[in-house]
Amino acid sequence: MSEMYPRSTASIAGHPIHPMLVPIPIVCFVGTLLTDVAYWSTANMQWANFSVWLLTVGLVASVFAGLAGAIDFFGDRSIRRLRPAWIHAVGNALALSLAIVNAFVHSRDAYTSVVPTGLILSAAVVLILIVTGWNGAALIHRHRVGVQPGERA
Repeated sequence: MSEMYPRSTASIAGHPIHPMLVPIPIVCFVGTLLTDVAYWSTANMQWANFSVWLLTVGLVASVFAGLAGAIDFFGDRSIRRLRPAWIHAVGNALALSLAIVNAFVHSRDAYTSVVPTGLILSAAVVLILIVTGWNGAALIHRHRVGVQPGERA
């Protein structure tokens, strides 16, 4: 008697791609918040530069992670029936939108690029990622999305 779990449509050799890619933008967006705080504390312009670099890498990586996530989301109807999937998808789209706005804010000169708007946007993105990450973990560990029967999540 084999139990079927929602499958990951975007996968390589049976391994879902989305969870492989999401750590990159998460680390970059958390790093952006940390470097914004460092700039706010020190006024050393290099911290603001780090924020822009981290935001750029995070945005590029999130396009690939988001594409893999969208393929999974739209590729299996049973995933779309799960409430955490909607929270995860809509929340990540919101976080990505705020990160794009944050990139434009960070393109301004020095102090105005970080304080206060850039810092607030960076914190908002990280807070949203905490919620969406929790729901993404629920998809894997509770709802077994992308987990083969008999495998441990």
